[in-house]
Amino acid sequence: MSESIAGDSITKETHPVGPNYAKVFLTFASNSLVRDMTFRVNFFLQCVSSIGWTLMNVGFYLIIFQYTGTIGEDSGWDRDKFFVFLATTWFINSMVQAFFMPNAQEFSEMIRTGGLDFALLKPIDTQFLVSFRRIDWSALSNFAAGLVILTFALHSLATRAVDPMIPSLFSVGLYIVFLVCGVLMMYSLMISLSATSIWLGRNQTLYNFWFYITNFSRYPMEIYDRGWGKPLYGFFTFIIPVLLVVNIPARLLARPIDPRTGWEWMLVGWALLATILSLAISRWVFKTALLSYRSASS
Repeated sequence: MSESIAGDSITKETHPVGPNYAKVFLTFASNSLVRDMTFRVNFFLQCVSSIGWTLMNVGFYLIIFQYTGTIGEDSGWDRDKFFVFLATTWFINSMVQAFFMPNAQEFSEMIRTGGLDFALLKPIDTQFLVSFRRIDWSALSNFAAGLVILTFALHSLATRAVDPMIPSLFSVGLYIVFLVCGVLMMYSLMISLSATSIWLGRNQTLYNFWFYITNFSRYPMEIYDRGWGKPLYGFFTFIIPVLLVVNIPARLLARPIDPRTGWEWMLVGWALLATILSLAISRWVFKTALLSYRSASS
């Protein structure tokens, strides 16, 4: 079986005409939507559950802002700006949960049942196939909720009596670019942890680890930059850069960096570099893990 996989892998790499990845992705998306619509009540309940969780979070922070003007002392994240931050969190999390989470959760099962054997035989990049074969459309309900939150937050910022703020087109463009960067960094971390299933067999503990780590991305990085939080600030900014995932796009839109310090522009540059490094490292981890795969039947 291993020899067969190796032979087909060579055939895949020397295939004269590569697959149309856009068409393959649209096929995956269409099939996933058909599957979700087969069980409409379940799909509807999942959407309601996701939006309910979002509303509870919004209510929680509205209560918090009754007692304080900002999240973090002198951080600048007042209520309206923080809700831009919150909307950015929902955008990134919803895309990760829709496109990558279902596939990452099933990867160890593919290894156990031999499904990865068939993925390796396909004339398409294995990482692409493993990453996008299933899409959870209900998770995008939080993306819609994020749009509503962002609209109200930006409207409040633009119409406030003191220091009104309307983002420039440049800020909006950068926001979208670094929103994508945030999704890619989260994906890189997730696919790297998923790839370890090949070595460990099951890695549920590592999935829990992923949730624990990504919790740090849900809050402004300024709150960590003091006292015993400084080691966390450094580690999750420069080693595992999850603090950049939401903070950079949110501060580009809600707290324009242009009139601020050069250090923050360096942070923006590091976010771009960290995205490239994250993708490269996760690709290396995935391909290295595949070299250790011996097929479920061997």
